[in-house]
Amino acid sequence: MRTKAILLGALACSACATTATTPPVASLPAAEVTAKAETAPVGTAAADAADDPAIWRNPADPAKSLIVATDKRAGLHVYGLGGPSRFFEPDGRLNNVDLVDLGPRGVIVVASDRNDVTAAKLRLYRLDTEAAKLIPLGAVEGGRGEAYGVCLWAHGDALHAFSVLKDGTIEEFRLELDGTPRSVPVATRKVATQTEGCVTDPRDGTLYVGEEDVGVWRYVAGQTQGSLVAKADGKQLVMDTEGLALITEGDKGGFLVASSQGDNAYAVYRLPGMEPAGRFRVAAGQFGATSETDGIALMGGSFGADYPAGLFVAQDGDNAPHAQNFKLVSWADVLKALGL
Repeated sequence: MRTKAILLGALACSACATTATTPPVASLPAAEVTAKAETAPVGTAAADAADDPAIWRNPADPAKSLIVATDKRAGLHVYGLGGPSRFFEPDGRLNNVDLVDLGPRGVIVVASDRNDVTAAKLRLYRLDTEAAKLIPLGAVEGGRGEAYGVCLWAHGDALHAFSVLKDGTIEEFRLELDGTPRSVPVATRKVATQTEGCVTDPRDGTLYVGEEDVGVWRYVAGQTQGSLVAKADGKQLVMDTEGLALITEGDKGGFLVASSQGDNAYAVYRLPGMEPAGRFRVAAGQFGATSETDGIALMGGSFGADYPAGLFVAQDGDNAPHAQNFKLVSWADVLKALGL
């Protein structure tokens, strides 16, 4: 997390100052893009509060798509494509969030609830896409320990949630939403140290998990033994490894993006082989740059004229003089900047 990064930086260089544009690491060059829009700041000021976004794409009118995002000290916001919060659910310490569109069954939102650091919960909502508001469905068990990350996988009629605990445990549950919601344990996975970000490939359920000081792990659906597919090597990916996001192309292709928090950049890998495909930063333009990014989200398809090939959303850890917020970037701009 960023507190650890700040302490390490202070020990290494107690008499010098660094900025987001001159990171004190020897990472590989990063192309620059700028944000097309930004959300209003979260309600918690003067604190590390904004954390993780999730995207719902409106297929009938993409410009009316929505972003659900956490203020991890206060609750969940619903935003349009930039601008003020359209709805806020004050459910306390909700760290990460994900959502899945189940068609006639609605859009289900799941947040990792860390209000009790000894007993993780998964807090469930249905997103009213017309009113841009969240309808609470209740909370279910998310594992023993402090809730951190969460990601979802819709598999046929089943909805699976991966509850990532701070100690590196990853609990997989099947969510049953008919009647009183409940979580049914499916499998347990474990990495050695602190982890948070995760994302699934919607095509086959492959799970990617970020171990903050180590890199990105991949788990084939149904298997509990993973493989380290992207190391935090200080060049392509600089620890902490934070948010993960994925965009698909065809049957097996696409890209995975990881927040390279240690140098305020984003590392891109080509699927399915996880070959490095470049790095980028969100630089200052009409809107500010991003730095110390925790959560990210990425979705393909048109979101209107500003986002013709997809939308990338990144938490901004330093939106001074205002509270933290989320920046919106055209995925087409990223692809162009990286020559992909």
